[in-house]
Amino acid sequence: MNRIDRISAILIQLQSRRVVKASDIAERFNISLRTVYRDVRTLEEAGIPLIGEAGVGYSIMDGYRLPPVMFTREEATAFLTAEKFVEKLTDSTTMKHHQSAMYKVRAILKTAEKDALEDLDGSIEVLKSHSQKRATGNTDHIQTILDGIVQKKLLSIDYFAGHSQEFTKRDVEPVGIFYLDSFWHLIAYCRLRNDYRDFRIDRISKLIITDTIYNNSRHPTLKAYIAQTAKEKQLETVIIKVDKEIAHYLEHQKYYSGFISEKTIGNKIEMTFLTTSIEGFARWFMMFGDHAEIISPDHLKEKISVIANAIAQKNN
Repeated sequence: MNRIDRISAILIQLQSRRVVKASDIAERFNISLRTVYRDVRTLEEAGIPLIGEAGVGYSIMDGYRLPPVMFTREEATAFLTAEKFVEKLTDSTTMKHHQSAMYKVRAILKTAEKDALEDLDGSIEVLKSHSQKRATGNTDHIQTILDGIVQKKLLSIDYFAGHSQEFTKRDVEPVGIFYLDSFWHLIAYCRLRNDYRDFRIDRISKLIITDTIYNNSRHPTLKAYIAQTAKEKQLETVIIKVDKEIAHYLEHQKYYSGFISEKTIGNKIEMTFLTTSIEGFARWFMMFGDHAEIISPDHLKEKISVIANAIAQKNN
């Protein structure tokens, strides 16, 4: 990227957030902080009213308006691709908001780019397996939760707990949402349990934003919470080798067992997993164990031997 394009991109980045750190700009464009300072000075000399504070970042003076941003064909195509995911994997309210935004994106495109998007529209699809489900129940929950996070307001939810099979009413302080294994989840501080909890959004039958403001500063970020939770679960590394001829049968199942990477070694595929349950992994491994071998850990081998002996004794 040449300097003119980079400075234009920095200007767009400054418009995208209230405050942008110099370190964020440097990381995005892989440039030094000194180069960031020089580029920002160029924008100031061009008449852009920037406010900079040491240790905080840069912002554009409130009330200053810039001409509409134009999108490249590649950027517009990325929006179209994202629309396919939004359509299949989010709730109806989020989908409607994204469609509305797409109309605005299309409206400022040149005729050639509009035609290109029309041609591509039928060439991109996101397909779901039979096990995947769209968020069910009241489909406005995702946007309502996000509104609560922005407003820093307590949420009142009616929730069906899967482990106890009971309906409960909770007042929660929302931290964030994430998508995993075909379901959207809400991480929130539950005032009933006085601890953080993971709520499956499809199990929330009713959700209301209350007028109570909560102190957001005492909560971790969603990213920090997920990282800490993974650490507390004491994930254990498992390495196995699988015959190439049967590896494709594991293509979808492996992700449910903590798959993280693989590499080909001769006629074998070496797979690495992070699992929370050696016993659970052992029982899954036995489904294809005659075409695989365990590299580590040794106590996984011992667990499989125990299970296999128990099966043999019961069936003698």
